[in-house]
Amino acid sequence: MSLPLTKEQQAHRQQATLKLARDVLLLEANEINALASRLDSQFTDAVTLILQCKGRVVVSGMGKSGHIGGKIASTFASTGTPAFFMHPAEASHGDLGMITEGDIVIALSNSGESDEILAIVPPLKRLGASIIAITGNDSSTLAKAADIHLSAHVAKEACPLGLAPTSSTTVALALGDALAVCVLDQRDFTAEDFARSHPGGSLGRRLLIHVNDLMRTGTKIPQVTINASLSDGLLEMTHKGLGLTAIIDANNKPIGIFTDGDLRRAFEQNVNVATSGIKDVMHHQPLTIHQDQLAIAAVEIMEQRKVNALLVTNDDGILVGALNMHDLLLAKVV
Repeated sequence: MSLPLTKEQQAHRQQATLKLARDVLLLEANEINALASRLDSQFTDAVTLILQCKGRVVVSGMGKSGHIGGKIASTFASTGTPAFFMHPAEASHGDLGMITEGDIVIALSNSGESDEILAIVPPLKRLGASIIAITGNDSSTLAKAADIHLSAHVAKEACPLGLAPTSSTTVALALGDALAVCVLDQRDFTAEDFARSHPGGSLGRRLLIHVNDLMRTGTKIPQVTINASLSDGLLEMTHKGLGLTAIIDANNKPIGIFTDGDLRRAFEQNVNVATSGIKDVMHHQPLTIHQDQLAIAAVEIMEQRKVNALLVTNDDGILVGALNMHDLLLAKVV
């Protein structure tokens, strides 16, 4: 049983841990810097090949390289390039059936001699798939067999024992990211394109959900005419539960709005609910938003103008809906 550490020993251990952590980060950063300086026409050839691909990008790797390959495939898929990960061992037992002529296989192996990867190279070539190899050994069997070889060589692993893949996997991942980003850039991939493949994420909700997806419509819209009484407006506001009612003209265009806040102010001014008309207490020229605008635009208007609800109109200025901040919160746009 070891004795508890003294405060001095604990402090020394903490400092040693921080030093090692910084050494790991700096070493891996230096390896990425070295990779950046080595990039050549092989990289641009790989980008061109992927851009011209008529099929899918299939990423494969064994062990730690496989984990890195899975992330690279995911990055490609989420940035507009159809891609998936194929386990090389499973490929030899039937999964090669997923590969078709015109596909590109990005094969990762630090040594370039992984048996599982090398075993699928001949059938991949027979299928007519192109191979981009990412290895740490320019003279390896995989590097020589590939159509394009991208070097992910590192001078030193960050692992103190020099055994666990650390710097090498970081460099391979960074190289895969660089490929995906360069392809994305040349395809003019936009934030809206990204959102379409991420509909469940916050960006997807911000860029894909429009006002007309959330607004209350039809009989759910609280509205009264200009000649309605204040009591009629209060009943409409209460029944529809939006904290407001729109006041419309004969053409169904909003000319005013009455809200919970207006009601409080009316009471403070001793307005007679029984005898007053809605036009006596409404706000003229109400804030509106077009039905085709993004829901996030409604959030920005509400925050800037310090209101909790908006009326929604179409191209002709006709009232077609209403929404409040609660609707936006439920949709997780906010």
